[in-house]
Amino acid sequence: MARNAKARSTDPRDYQGIPRPFAAMAKGFTDGFEIAPHHHRRDQLIYAVSGLMRVRTEHEAWIVPPDRAVYVPGGTTHSLSMRGDVEMRTLYIARDASSIAFSGEVEAGSPKKTRPIKMLPESPAVIGVSDLLRELILALIGEPLLYDRAGRGGAIVSLILSEIMRAPRLPLVIKMPRDARLRRVCAHLIDDPSDRRTLDAYADIAGASARTLARLFEDELQMTFTAWRQRVRFHNALEAIARDESIERIAAHNGYRSPSAFTAAFRSVMGHPPRTAARA
Repeated sequence: MARNAKARSTDPRDYQGIPRPFAAMAKGFTDGFEIAPHHHRRDQLIYAVSGLMRVRTEHEAWIVPPDRAVYVPGGTTHSLSMRGDVEMRTLYIARDASSIAFSGEVEAGSPKKTRPIKMLPESPAVIGVSDLLRELILALIGEPLLYDRAGRGGAIVSLILSEIMRAPRLPLVIKMPRDARLRRVCAHLIDDPSDRRTLDAYADIAGASARTLARLFEDELQMTFTAWRQRVRFHNALEAIARDESIERIAAHNGYRSPSAFTAAFRSVMGHPPRTAARA
C-alpha cells in the first residue's frame, strides 16, 4: 500500500486496519455517483472539500455541504449520493482512539500518559466544520499513513480530536418513521416540499387522524410536523443552492411565500443566509 498522499489508495477497505488511530483518504466523485449501502469497521468522518453529498442510513438522511461533515460510527450501514462533482476527504477513526497519547504532555522521566477523548458521537451526527478543522483534515491527507505519533502527524490528530469534540452538532437530519401511516405523509412531503397543507389535510393520505399523526411525529421523530417539514425543505434547498438556482425559485419550490421569508427561516436555523452556503 502506498504511504503518501500522492499514491494513496482510494479503497476504504485499505484503511480499516492501519496501525494508527486515524487514517485519511482523498477521493473524487462525479455528479450523480451513488455508493450503495455499506458499513466500515472504523468510525468515519465524511467531509467534502467541494460539492454536496446526501448521506442516508436506514431511518435518517442528511445533506452535507462543504461547511458540514457527517460522523458515522463504525458498523453503521449507510449510503451516499453525490450532488455535483464532489471532492471527498474521509477520516477513518478507531473507536479506541480515546487512548491516543498526545505529544508534549509527558514530563521528562515520567511514564507515558494519555488523555482520553471525552466524547466521539455514538450515533450518526452532522457537525460544523471550522476553518481550522478543514485545514487539519487536508493536512492529515498530506501526512504518511503511518504518521509519526510524536511528530507533526500526531499533533495534527490531537487537534482534529479537539475540534471534533467541540464542533457543534447541527439539526440537519431528516428522520424517517417506522409507522406506515406516518411514512406515507413523510414520503409525500419529500416528493413535494412545496406543499403548504396542514396536518389535517393529510388524514386521507395517511389513513389516520391529524391528532394521531401529530402524536406519531412526536413519538417517532421527536419533533412537530412543522419542524420536520422545514428540515425537508432545507435539505431540498441546499441541493438547489449547490445547483446555483435563484433564491426566488428555491423559496417557491419549498413552500415559502417569498424569498425573504425563506431567507429568514434559513438563517434562523442554519446561522447564516442561503448564499453563504453556496460560497462554502
